[in-house]
Amino acid sequence: NCSVKEFEDVLAAPQDVIDLKQLRHLAFNGVPDVQSFRALSWKLLLGYLGPKRSSWTATLAQKRALYRQFIEELVLPPGHAQNGEAGSGDRTESRGVSLQDHPLSEGPESAWNTFFSDNEFLLQIDKDVRRLCPDISFFQQPTEFPCPIVVHSRGEHGRRLHERVVPAVLSSANVERKGLGMTKINLITKRSVENYAAMEEGQEAHWEVVQRILFIYAKLNPGQGYVQGMNEIVGPIYYVMASDPDLAYREHAEADCFFCFTALMSEIRDFFIKTLDDAEGGIKCMMARLSNMLRDKDPNIYEHLKSQELHPQYYSFRWLTLLLSQEFPLPDVLRIWDAVFSDEHRFDFLIKICCSMILIQREAILENDFASNVKLLQNYPPIDINVVITHAVSLA
Repeated sequence: NCSVKEFEDVLAAPQDVIDLKQLRHLAFNGVPDVQSFRALSWKLLLGYLGPKRSSWTATLAQKRALYRQFIEELVLPPGHAQNGEAGSGDRTESRGVSLQDHPLSEGPESAWNTFFSDNEFLLQIDKDVRRLCPDISFFQQPTEFPCPIVVHSRGEHGRRLHERVVPAVLSSANVERKGLGMTKINLITKRSVENYAAMEEGQEAHWEVVQRILFIYAKLNPGQGYVQGMNEIVGPIYYVMASDPDLAYREHAEADCFFCFTALMSEIRDFFIKTLDDAEGGIKCMMARLSNMLRDKDPNIYEHLKSQELHPQYYSFRWLTLLLSQEFPLPDVLRIWDAVFSDEHRFDFLIKICCSMILIQREAILENDFASNVKLLQNYPPIDINVVITHAVSLA
C-alpha cells in the first residue's frame, strides 16, 4: 500500500495543480483509509473536481446549490409551501402548480400526473435501497446531515420518497433488468433479509438519502430511468463520501455523491441500457473481451467452461455490470474501485480482475461439474483481495 506521505504530497502539495498521473499511479495501488484521501481521490478520478485546486471552492458551491435546486424541483410534492426550514415563515406561493392542476387532473402536463407516475420506478428503488450493503450497518443508521426541506414535513405527506410508495400500483416488471434473453440471473445477491426502517420526523437514515440520489438521477435521465443494480453502484460512493472524516465535506456527501455517481454512470450507462448491449461499450462486448482474455491466458479452463456450456453471462454479467460490488465485502470493493477508477482505459483492469478471479480457481473449476462451477462463480469464495489484484496486474 502507498504511504500516507505520498498521498499527502500529491493531494496537499503547495502547488495549485494536482498531478493526476501521479494520483492515478498511487490510487491504483490502494488509497489509505485515513483522512479524506479516498473521497478526494475519487472526486478527482471521476472528474467531479478538476485538477486545479483553486477551482474547487467555486465548483463545489455551484454543484451543491444545483443539487439543492434538484431537490426542490424534483423531490418536493407539487404545490408545497416552498421552504421546510423552521422559522423561515410560511411562504404560501406554490411552485409550478396552477389552479387547474390538482391531484385528480389527468392532463399530460399535470405536475400531479408526473408525481403519481414516478411511483412506478420509485417502488423498485425503495425495494433496492432498503437492503443495501447488509455486511455493514451503515445504511440503516441516521445521517448527521438530514435534508431539512425533506425531513421537516410541516404536515405535508410525500416529501420523504418512501411515503409515496404505493405497492398496489406495482407493475415492477418494467423496471427490473431484462436479462440477455436468457434465464434471468439474480443480479443482486448482497441483500439484507430485513427491510431497513425509516426514521422519525426530523431525521433520516443513510438509505433514505441514497433513495433520493437515485430518484433524482432517474428523473434527470428519463431515457434510462432507474435500473435495478444502480443502487449497488451508488452505495459504495455514498459510503465513502458520508464517511469522510472532514466535516465540511461530509456535510455535503449527498450532493457530492450524486455528481460522482452521475459521472461514473455516464461511463457505464451502456451496461444498463438494453438497446446498447451489443454496442462497443455494451455489456455483451465486455463479456466477449473477458472470454477472449480467458481463452488466451488459459485455453484449458476456457474449453472446459465452454464444454459445460457455462456461458460468461452466468457469472460475468453481474461482475461487470455492478463492478464486482456483489462479489466481495465492502472494504474489498473500495480497494477494487480505487484501481478501476485509476485506470485510464477505465474498464480494462476490471476485465483483468474478472479473468484473475477465474484463473485463481483453476483447479476447482477443472474438477467441478456444471452446477458446482455455477455455484463457485456466482458465490465467489472468500479470498484476500490483494492476491486477486496482484494476479490481475501480472496479466500483461
